[in-house]
Amino acid sequence: MVVILTSIFSAVIIFITVFSMIKVLSIAYKRKEISHLKYRVLATSFIVVGILVTSVLPFGYQKVSEIIL
Repeated sequence: MVVILTSIFSAVIIFITVFSMIKVLSIAYKRKEISHLKYRVLATSFIVVGILVTSVLPFGYQKVSEIIL
């Protein structure tokens, strides 16, 4: 139960971080500071890395929980 709650809260934090980074990229794109291709590549990479980290977290928290308990 603890692992599930910890994973959910961590996933929320990661989601907020990815959303904020995409918002920053959007502002930079509107100001013509980055190209459209760079915007798409960076936004896609942020989303993919966020999903990968979120999917790996429960296993890491499970290992830490086993060590502590």
